Amino acid sequence: MTGGGRTLETTMLSGSQSTMRPGRTGQPGRVLKFHAPEIVFGVDSMVEAAHAALRLGALRPMLITDPGLIEAGWVDEMLMHLREQLVEAHVWSGLTPNPKDHEIAAGYQMYAERGCDVLLAVGGGSVIDAAKGVAILASNGGHILDYEGVDKAQVPIPPLVVVPSTSGTGADVSQFCIVTDTTRNVKISILGRALVPDVTVIDPRLLTTMPENLNAATGLDALTHGIEAFVSLGHNQLTDHHALRAVQMVTENLVATIERPTDMPPRVLMAQAALEAGLAFTNAILGATHAMSHQVGGLLDLPHGVINGVLLPHVIRFNAEADPQPFAVIADALGVTQPGMPAAEAAQALAERIDRLAAEVGVPRGLAQLGVSDADVPILAKNALHDACMTTNPRAVDEQQVQALFRAAM
Repeated sequence: MTGGGRTLETTMLSGSQSTMRPGRTGQPGRVLKFHAPEIVFGVDSMVEAAHAALRLGALRPMLITDPGLIEAGWVDEMLMHLREQLVEAHVWSGLTPNPKDHEIAAGYQMYAERGCDVLLAVGGGSVIDAAKGVAILASNGGHILDYEGVDKAQVPIPPLVVVPSTSGTGADVSQFCIVTDTTRNVKISILGRALVPDVTVIDPRLLTTMPENLNAATGLDALTHGIEAFVSLGHNQLTDHHALRAVQMVTENLVATIERPTDMPPRVLMAQAALEAGLAFTNAILGATHAMSHQVGGLLDLPHGVINGVLLPHVIRFNAEADPQPFAVIADALGVTQPGMPAAEAAQALAERIDRLAAEVGVPRGLAQLGVSDADVPILAKNALHDACMTTNPRAVDEQQVQALFRAAM
């Protein structure tokens, strides 16, 4: 792999494409870190989560989940696997999508009252974020909002095992925890190496019970993770490979999982796409799409991936004005370019491809349809500039430009 990995990855992932583009120059001798949990992947692998919990010392584990996972039967299966190891878990499901600060406080209260040890999360990004929040309080005390920012949780968290039930959030491998501040109606980002789970068990069977809208939303979230990680200021040759593969797999398989929900091959590929996108973004971080999306989600309590699907094409166009090259590499890998196409045109073709995919899976055409008004834009833009994800956006941005992006996406 040479430089930042652009040229080689394009060759590997789009062998039939004749348009080759140079990558960004790497930094010889640069020391890189790549954060990742222990990963178990495969159909019928859920039982491995019980083995992992026991190996990590579970005597009184706390199983965090939500009502939908209970209704789907996955929690009963997880409890059965734990009982086979002679372990009884305390179940907490008192959370809603986009976990709230007070919900995490309630979860921690149960954790403390029951004398729990290992945390086990079975669910989507909201469940996993809630588990991370409970874990932070279990070791560090205080209020969850005290930990906004990078590396504020200094004391290591209890052992954490996660079993994701969606294909997109990346929470199962990331060092992020996203929590809704219900006083300010914003989402805060908590980052830290300590938040990477000890073990993540990815069983694609769990994806088959996702509602269609959640399937679409989390898939678009994975797509956004891949694209933003690939162009991020924090990208490197270890993240580029995962990011580009994830973008391809989502683009090629998301619609199939909606049309044929129980067909396992596309589900397995979407599970892998979500995993690889998560590995990419937790190490390269993200960009303006996520910084902006967090604010809309906090204000209106909306699905994060749907907001990403609306915003991403606009952010691609904005960032490509400064440097279209990395976006052109992605466009080549997706086969949406012609030989000799200038990089700026290729970046536009990528934005159009994302627009089409979002429309295919039912995403609204603008933020106004989600309930955002023009009066919301100034505060959304101001808060987005303070989001940790904005620091690695490939183009410098000011408040007026963020306002213009929000209005373009209305």
